[in-house]
Amino acid sequence: MYVATKLIYQQDSYLREYESTLTRLTGDLLFFDATIFHPRSGGVDHDKGYIIVNGEKVEVVEVFINKDTGEVAHKVSKPISLPVGTRVRMILDWDRRYKLMRLHTAAHILSAVMYTEYGALISGGNITPDYAYDDYTIEKFDKELLLRAIEKANEIVKRDLEVKIYWLPREEALKIPGIVKLAERMPPEIKELRIVEIPGVDVQADGGPHVKKTSEIGEIVFIKAENKGKNKKRLYFTVKP
Repeated sequence: MYVATKLIYQQDSYLREYESTLTRLTGDLLFFDATIFHPRSGGVDHDKGYIIVNGEKVEVVEVFINKDTGEVAHKVSKPISLPVGTRVRMILDWDRRYKLMRLHTAAHILSAVMYTEYGALISGGNITPDYAYDDYTIEKFDKELLLRAIEKANEIVKRDLEVKIYWLPREEALKIPGIVKLAERMPPEIKELRIVEIPGVDVQADGGPHVKKTSEIGEIVFIKAENKGKNKKRLYFTVKP
C-alpha cells in the first residue's frame, strides 16, 4: 500500500528544513510521508538539497512524481539502506529554491500582462534556477512587444503586492475566469484546487512555490526572444535583485 506524500511546500514555501518519516525506498529512490522538496512539475524545475539520517548527510539530486503511485520520489546521490519508519531531516538548497520561486511568480505576472494587453495565452514554458522561458500564442514575432511586456511586469513587481495562496472547491474554482483551461486538465478526483492570486493582476490554479510579495522578485530581465513557429513566440528572461 502506497502512502500519499503530504506536500508541505504548498503550505509554506519558505520552510527550509523539515523532519519526515520514510515510507518506502527502492535503490536510490526514497519516499516519505511528507516533503518540503518540490518535484519537477508544471514546468518548474525540482528542488535539490540533503537529508540527514543517523548523522549522515545524503544529497538529494532529483525530485519527481511517481506517475504510478502519485508519491513524490527523492533520488539520492547513492543507494542507501534504511528501515521503513526511519525519521530523517530534510534540508533544502535554499538559494536554488528561492530563485525558482522568484522566477515562478515573475512568470505569472508576465503571463497576466501578455493576456490582458495582447490576448496571448501560454503554449509552453520552463523554469530553471538560472532563467525561464514562456511560449506565447501571438501570431506575429515582435521583440518590442515582449520588451514592453517585461516593462509593464516590472511596474507590477515594484508595487509590492501580496501573493495570496488559498484552496477552493473544484466547482467554485472552475467558475473563475482565467483558470478554467488550466483547471480542466487536472485529474477529476482533485476536490480542491490550490489558487495563487496576485490581487488585481492574476489568478491561477497552481501547485508550485511562490514568493509572498512581488517586490521579492527584484527585476525581471530580458534575455532573448525567438520565433518558434505559429502561435509560439518564446521569451527568455531571468531575475536579478
